[in-house]
Amino acid sequence: MNPPATTIVVTTIQPPTPCMQALAREARGHGLHWLVIGDRKGPPAFDLAPAEFIPIDEQRQLPYRLARMLPEGHYARKNLGYLEAAARGSDRIYETDDDNGPIPGWAPRSLHVEALRLRADPVSPWVNIYAAFTAEHIWPRGLPIDRVRHRIDPDLLAGAEPVSVAAPIQQGLANGSPDVDAVWRLVLDHDVTFNDMPNLILPAGLWSPFNSQNTWWWRPVFPLLYLPSYCSFRMTDIWRSFVAQRCLWELGHELEFHRADVHQTRNEHNLLRDFGDETVGYLRNEEIRHLLEGLPLRPGYHRLKDNLHRCYEALVDASVVGRGEMALVEAWIEDVDWAAASGLQATDQRQ
Repeated sequence: MNPPATTIVVTTIQPPTPCMQALAREARGHGLHWLVIGDRKGPPAFDLAPAEFIPIDEQRQLPYRLARMLPEGHYARKNLGYLEAAARGSDRIYETDDDNGPIPGWAPRSLHVEALRLRADPVSPWVNIYAAFTAEHIWPRGLPIDRVRHRIDPDLLAGAEPVSVAAPIQQGLANGSPDVDAVWRLVLDHDVTFNDMPNLILPAGLWSPFNSQNTWWWRPVFPLLYLPSYCSFRMTDIWRSFVAQRCLWELGHELEFHRADVHQTRNEHNLLRDFGDETVGYLRNEEIRHLLEGLPLRPGYHRLKDNLHRCYEALVDASVVGRGEMALVEAWIEDVDWAAASGLQATDQRQ
């Protein structure tokens, strides 16, 4: 069997949802491989071709140090799906959640995109990226709470520079029930349909949270996929996104956002519990930005894993994530090296 060029990675604790059934149709149509990572809570099987289900007991047999270290009942078990996709020779990974389903226009993304590069805003380095796609009062989960009333200056959007770039991390929006924080959902909750807009690029120095629900990653930046475990469930992918952006700049790349090409039919949530899990982000995301911006990272792909390690060292030293995180980060770095070597062998066989 030839190695997959593209692998979908999902984690779930429930049987196939209508969103996953829609994704299965796209996966079959585009010839995409698909890994579903289970947990202790959840179904013993995931009967939906072409998905390959890896239950938790089988995960422990995978050839990764991380497989025996990751906590149960945590979203960060998705890390094993990333490693397995890389080890099988995937050139790109599409990650999503089981309540996000593709809509017309969804298709595998190209590394090279035509986009508008936003200019810096003198008011703040934070960008409410949703404000570029709608006039509604809405903001992405992870945006500092004191920035939610700040909108993109229309002149900055109108004056955005058209560029053609390689963007190894690309985040798509979601219609329906977009990825927002508990404050928005408790106060303003309603379905949203974003406008179709050109792709947007955030240059180095501009920050926006991005999530793990409709996101494309290319092989050179697979190390940045790492989801931390010693933190809140509602912060793991958001804090990963901050680390990934900071490291991305040292590679000479920029973060890309594009129009909604999925619809989220949100799983049931306890909003007050979500609020409690997000509180640390409301209070500390601006501090994290300052912390990461001040790190003396070094340029080049050969420094990528070292930069990742430095970022998590800083977050641990600041008590943003728990001290146990560093053992997992170091296991991840060892595992991602092994997966990369295995993936290159698989790629050679494919060619």
